[in-house]
Amino acid sequence: QLQLVESGGGLVQPGGSLRLSCAASGFTLGYYAIGWFRQAPGKEREGVSCISTSGGMRTDADSVKGRFTSSRDNAKNTVYLQMNSLKPEDTATYYCAAARTVGGACPQIVLRNFNSWGQGTQVTVSS
Repeated sequence: QLQLVESGGGLVQPGGSLRLSCAASGFTLGYYAIGWFRQAPGKEREGVSCISTSGGMRTDADSVKGRFTSSRDNAKNTVYLQMNSLKPEDTATYYCAAARTVGGACPQIVLRNFNSWGQGTQVTVSS
């Protein structure tokens, strides 16, 4: 059974940084493109970033472009989301999810293209 576990969330001041991790168990993460999503209270879950199987292709939502960066270490079966210049509007529960695609490329970062969701990690940006 594919299982993903997110970690690294917490409370950070505006302008600060966090690095989230998404660790896989029960399968080889390197076969999957990994997407990051977030969901704020009362809002729909939205796609934030995606990284291809090789790490050579990354796509980011406009709201985080230039601030968030996905990376991966397939040897450690882990994907990361480095979040810099955090804003209060980045406050949400962050999830990672896997997508098996042709060539390992990132699909459009929408929920229907991903499965094997983690349980989420809370990120709160507040002074």
